[in-house]
Amino acid sequence: MMKFVKLAAVLAAGAVAMGSVANAKTLRLNHNNPEDHPLHKSMEHMAEKLEEATGGDLKIRIYANAQLGTQRESMELMQNGSLDMARSNASELEAFEESYGALNLPYIFVDADHYYDVLSGDIGSDILAASKDKGFVGIAFYIEGARSFYANKEIHSPADLQGMKIRVQPSPSAIRMVELLGGNPTPIAWGELYSALQQGVVDGAENNPMALTSARHGEVSKVYSNDGHTMIPSVVMISSKTWNELSDEHKQALTKAARESMDFHREQWDAMSAAAVETAKTELGVKFIEVEKGPFIEAVLPMHQEAAEKSAVVSDLIDRIKASAPQ
Repeated sequence: MMKFVKLAAVLAAGAVAMGSVANAKTLRLNHNNPEDHPLHKSMEHMAEKLEEATGGDLKIRIYANAQLGTQRESMELMQNGSLDMARSNASELEAFEESYGALNLPYIFVDADHYYDVLSGDIGSDILAASKDKGFVGIAFYIEGARSFYANKEIHSPADLQGMKIRVQPSPSAIRMVELLGGNPTPIAWGELYSALQQGVVDGAENNPMALTSARHGEVSKVYSNDGHTMIPSVVMISSKTWNELSDEHKQALTKAARESMDFHREQWDAMSAAAVETAKTELGVKFIEVEKGPFIEAVLPMHQEAAEKSAVVSDLIDRIKASAPQ
């Protein structure tokens, strides 16, 4: 309750200070990462480019560390027009727009280049635009590398996941994946995961290596098993209400700034991710192991067919993504 009281006060203060979005031209963007995270840096880059392109007529104010609510709360606020912008990821967005489900399928991308080509091309553009009638519009994808399992034991095969409680995002795809691999999927909010790992509420989690350092998960999970099961991007979105209130010139400027920030993010991600791995090893004592991916791929491959059978939209996207893979 206190969080919503605080949020209401912030939004009310913003409304008083700025008036309507159309007049104020300052958009509020909420996300749940710290300010030193690559995602925050990339959103800052977008904001700088937008302000520069519009001569200061349109700005973005970024709220880090979930100051205006969790990812789920941000989505709901954005959908009803109470929040201008938010950053979530394709896993959680699957519950709001089915198209994102295609990006969540394990091992659908053959490598990092294929992944980025899909996000930055026509397929990615179609997915970003698909939710306009659902209260939000995607404007940018930010890569977050490949996700793998981490815990306090080595995970070399699906057999090692048997009986383990694995934290997953509240996504049907994430839950199904862990089920097929033999684990017990346990949805837990990101902000609660450190204590859940520490206290044994869950036995492990899955994410990219950055989670070990930016969220300090390497303090309570000492083995990172590099199976690379999914490549799930972050998504920057704008409320459909706010988007419709922008002038055509401002829409164009925001779209261009968002696209430029995608490339900026890709350039910095690899370097910062590599640095995170080194920090996790040397300062937190995390052990990294390489995993034979074949058994994992075999176990989860039925998900592709299951997803295609449930949705004609997702089926088409799966076909397009696979057809775009390098031969």
